[in-house]
Amino acid sequence: MNDPRPNPDLLLARMQAEESQSRRGKLKIFFGYAAGVGKTFAMLQAAQRERSAGVEVVVGYVEPHGRHETEALLQGLETIPCRELPYRGVSLREFDLDAALARHPQLILVDELAHTNVEGSRHAKRWKDVEELLDAGITVWTTLNVQHIESLNDVIAQITGVIVRETLPDAILERADEIELVDVTPEELLDRLKGGKVYLPTQAERALGNFFHKGNLVALRELSLRQTADRLQRDVEAARHDRAATGPWATTERLLVCVGPSPSSTKIIRATKRLAQALGAQWLAVAVDTAKDERKSTILRQRVARNLGLAEQLGAETATLIGANVADALLDFAGARNVTKIVVGKTAQPWWRRWVAPTVVEQLLERCADVDIYVITGEGTAPLPSPLSPTRAEINWRSYALSAGVVAVCAVLGWVCHKLGLAEANIVMIFLVGVALVATRLGRGPSIAAAVLGVFAFDFFFVQPYLNFSVSDTQYFITFGVMLGIGLLISELTARLRSQLTASQHQERRTAQLYRMTRQLSELAGTEFLVNTAGRQLTDVFSAEVVVYLREPDGSLQLRFGADTSVARQSVNASVAQWVVDNERSAGLGTDTLPNATAFFVPMVGSQHNVGVLGVRPRDPERFLDPDERRLLETCASLIALSIERDQSLLEANQAQVQFEAEQLRNSLLSSVSHDLRTPLATIAGTASSLYETATAQTRPLLKSLADESQRLARLVDNLLDMARLDSGSLTLTRQWQVLEELVGVALAHLQQETNGHRVHVDIPADLPLLFVDGDLMSQVLINLVENAVRYTPPTATITIAAAFSRGRVTIRVADNGPGLPPGSEAKVFDKFFRGAAATVDGRRGVGLGLAICRSIILAHGGEIRAANRSTGGAEFTIVLPCTTQPPAVALAAAPETTTA
Repeated sequence: MNDPRPNPDLLLARMQAEESQSRRGKLKIFFGYAAGVGKTFAMLQAAQRERSAGVEVVVGYVEPHGRHETEALLQGLETIPCRELPYRGVSLREFDLDAALARHPQLILVDELAHTNVEGSRHAKRWKDVEELLDAGITVWTTLNVQHIESLNDVIAQITGVIVRETLPDAILERADEIELVDVTPEELLDRLKGGKVYLPTQAERALGNFFHKGNLVALRELSLRQTADRLQRDVEAARHDRAATGPWATTERLLVCVGPSPSSTKIIRATKRLAQALGAQWLAVAVDTAKDERKSTILRQRVARNLGLAEQLGAETATLIGANVADALLDFAGARNVTKIVVGKTAQPWWRRWVAPTVVEQLLERCADVDIYVITGEGTAPLPSPLSPTRAEINWRSYALSAGVVAVCAVLGWVCHKLGLAEANIVMIFLVGVALVATRLGRGPSIAAAVLGVFAFDFFFVQPYLNFSVSDTQYFITFGVMLGIGLLISELTARLRSQLTASQHQERRTAQLYRMTRQLSELAGTEFLVNTAGRQLTDVFSAEVVVYLREPDGSLQLRFGADTSVARQSVNASVAQWVVDNERSAGLGTDTLPNATAFFVPMVGSQHNVGVLGVRPRDPERFLDPDERRLLETCASLIALSIERDQSLLEANQAQVQFEAEQLRNSLLSSVSHDLRTPLATIAGTASSLYETATAQTRPLLKSLADESQRLARLVDNLLDMARLDSGSLTLTRQWQVLEELVGVALAHLQQETNGHRVHVDIPADLPLLFVDGDLMSQVLINLVENAVRYTPPTATITIAAAFSRGRVTIRVADNGPGLPPGSEAKVFDKFFRGAAATVDGRRGVGLGLAICRSIILAHGGEIRAANRSTGGAEFTIVLPCTTQPPAVALAAAPETTTA
């Protein structure tokens, strides 16, 4: 029966949650599907209304993106000044968290929740800043787009082709106290974009060509609406619990199907799937274990498990309920899960049995209240085989013999009481105690037999005429009936209690096993220790052979546990395990996928990726047909995967720390040595040049070689210094408007001797716009690229320097017709100290810093650089620089007037 009283445990948990929330600030998120839908505008409008109502509103950070309507809404609102942080030679504005905490307003606005903070900030992500504000008791309003939700990252990338780097955990969205959806149609958003209301014209043109396709916007809008609808559904569930509602709130349809051992259950399950699909509703499949016939549940357990497995394959959430009455268990579960419709099968029972005890359908129809009941017949399916024939073979005659012995002992004790002159009621109590003892120890069948034998024994030994089943006083028939009824009731209740105790103990064992595994895995470090410990634990838990395969970086699997098992010796299992890790789906023994395997395999999926496969071969081949057993195994696999990921993360963090410290030490040494070498190298080069002018013909080649090598060594030292400056972050760009032709000329003049013999072709259009760059650094980039081309090409090769302008970007290409780059090294050539296998023309090998310096300088300018092999032969380096800022206009001086004397 449904209990209208609220659950005290839920009340206590809710009170504790409300107490912790009362000390925490409130978080409101203005949610949208893309930039430009009006999230910031809506937030500022609401903030102005709050300010008019007397609320203390402070702007922590708002990004208006140059929109005049948004900037107008900032008037009248107190604004906390932003921090200025240097980043790669430029100064960036960031939210000042310390100033906001010191100000401690009642309500603060912090735009762009998923924003990545500049290096040097307290937190790497802005949502962590917001968490600190909420912990301080400050209410925060912020904005968020759907593409920044972590769990949707892969979906967004598949739809739009763009991988979003700035993401935040789903828990932030789930913990928000309020979410306001800001929505416009994709057509209106595209009109805003074309009208320059979202981005600047050049940025808008690039956005229309990449991200802002109508198809992308429609898909993103659907995702945002679904996320908001899911949040509303959770709010409805919370409101139902607050109101202690017993009936469903039909804000959305949710179906529940009752699954039994009958073959007709498959028809009912498929019909429920079709109904849920037609309604667009969630559906659940449950089996109810009433423990009324332990022999029958043992025989048909596998059939129930198969039916639940079918429902799970069709997309249902499955569960097994334990209760004394099927209808009560279904209605209680339906009330807890806000189910609006229950689907059951028509019970085939004779009329006399329905008259004695109502069917499940009749009980549901009588007690369903606001829940709709759908009754589906199972006609056309094979009838359920009677369990009587197999149960005869499974009767435990020893238990029945023991129950008879207990009745005999009760008869002896009754005879003693009779000789002592005690009343007959005391003798009846002795027999009832015997029935309770048999029900507790031996089960329902022997206890029923004990109740019947007890009545006969009482009649035979203690009712006149003695030692005869005849009864002289008809009043004893009432005694016999009451005695038999109470005995049967005791046996039924005791058997139910025993069954529920067994189920509770089973659940407790599962929980204890998971707890023990979690504790042991959390205390260990090292993948080998984790895998061996987990394998031994699972062997004990499932009484099975266990194998663990871990995924290698190349995608192959390596057996790490269970090499001595029969599972590992069967070659087919390795192929099945590889399929499981590639598809992230369970397969193998007892499933419809690759059933020829001798074990059941599940993927070990962690929070980031699939780390391997877990295989289990239980003694009972049908064990994992039970959804509960399968879920337990999948939970164990997830625990192992998370532990391995944690261990790998710690190892990577330690390696990164060691590498960072080694890099710091190397940069310090390079910087110190380079500074100490610059002065003597300059002296050597100058002295050699001076001596060359006055030297004889015999010594001039030696002095020239000395001067050239000293200059080469000086360039190497300059590269070391530049790399040290770039790594330390002390490089500051001195941007000025530069003409590319002049930068190329400076580079070629610097390499005049090196390019002697090479043909250098320069193709720069006359209308190429000016570049707002650091001239010295860009000249260094061109010097390094040309010098690299000279070093790896023969003297007769041609080096081409070309440039072009398109869509706000300048592209510079430095190409040659030499042997080209080694295959596979196109991206590695920009790594520090990387030297390819190709030999240089002069046989000298550099230290591998020139191209690394080029990449760092270009990235500091906000551009990109890439290398590739030309289809016609040779290597090509491409530089792409943004060129969206207009150069200053220079007024031409007027020609002086001439006069004639």
